[in-house]
Amino acid sequence: MAVATIASSTTRPATLGLVLLLGLAVLLNYIDRGAIAIASPILKPELGLSNTEYGYAVSAFFWTYVPIQFFIGWACDRWCVYRLIAAGIALWALSTLAMGLVGGLLSLVIFRLMLGLGESITFPGASKVIARHVAPENRGLANSVVAAGIALGPVVGTFAGGLMVASYGWRPMFVVFGAVTLLWIAPWLLTARQLPTFAPAGREPPVPMARVARTKEVWAMGIGHFGATYPLYFIIIWVPLYLTKMRGFSITDMTYLATLGFVAQALSAVGQGWISDRLVKGGWNEAALRRGLMIGGNAVMAAVIIGLMRADTAVEIGACLVIFGIASATGGVNLYAIAQIFAGPRASGSFIGIQNGFGNIPGIVMPIITGLIIDLTGVYDNAFLLTAGVCAAAALWWAFGVPAIRRVIAD
Repeated sequence: MAVATIASSTTRPATLGLVLLLGLAVLLNYIDRGAIAIASPILKPELGLSNTEYGYAVSAFFWTYVPIQFFIGWACDRWCVYRLIAAGIALWALSTLAMGLVGGLLSLVIFRLMLGLGESITFPGASKVIARHVAPENRGLANSVVAAGIALGPVVGTFAGGLMVASYGWRPMFVVFGAVTLLWIAPWLLTARQLPTFAPAGREPPVPMARVARTKEVWAMGIGHFGATYPLYFIIIWVPLYLTKMRGFSITDMTYLATLGFVAQALSAVGQGWISDRLVKGGWNEAALRRGLMIGGNAVMAAVIIGLMRADTAVEIGACLVIFGIASATGGVNLYAIAQIFAGPRASGSFIGIQNGFGNIPGIVMPIITGLIIDLTGVYDNAFLLTAGVCAAAALWWAFGVPAIRRVIAD
């Protein structure tokens, strides 16, 4: 497989294993954080939640996930990132499992808060590992493995979770997902122990967090990240409810439709990573290429979200979701690759922590705003229009707001 080229000659098996396991971790991350959306058609009425209350439950994940990013990024540059990732995944796995036991809004919110705390390690940790172990000319492919996990998580979660909910109810789904995630920890630690950087003596000295925070590039990237994250979370969190409640699809039919888009996103992510690396090796300017992909991806998402709002048939809805998936993959591949260019190996954890913290604010505000819009108007149209507007603004930001893409934090 082409991903084998990402590893260095000295630690190739361990590095390859780490990157593949990171992709699997991100897949599990998006299965577990998105499971509430798959359960929502049954969970909401069973727990007696309004759309606004459901929005608060979804948003609660980000109440811990977003602010802790700034600390987690700092920690990834100073402590053993491999152990931090293992500890975070253990916490989020147990939180997912426990959500199968909730009895109301309060307990649901508590376990979503714990889930956000555990999952906060994922992207700062993954970017630290990739920046430390992967050569720049293979950066796109390594990040595409992570981006494929972003897409395949909803694929597996939507498909397997939807079928479990339809057959057995929503509680067993959370228990199964949490238990499967726990199994990931052992191979991760066994693989990481083969690397010299697992021990303190093998790690590079960190860059002060204040130095990273003073760069305008990290905040510009946070805004760009915001624009890529808002529409993705809208699709993951609200489209299952939209298709079942407003369009009349069964849970099974909704599962198949939603899965189409996520499969397209996964294939697009791997394709973009491989092609972008080939182009860079062939002499293309990496910075200009990745900026162009971000502009195009956000512009296409804006148009497709309007198309999804106006689609009449299952075929049209499926086509819109496929095109959205292809376009949204640009963020998963390029957001972290660009940040790794700006930050370099020593500061990548802190840089991604700040960027990811700012960029995931949509997870706090979007579910609540969308829930309020639906409760006040009874329809989804204004929520679709707002999401499309965010995408269009993000395309302009990538064109004119993000500074020249180059290394800004020297070793």
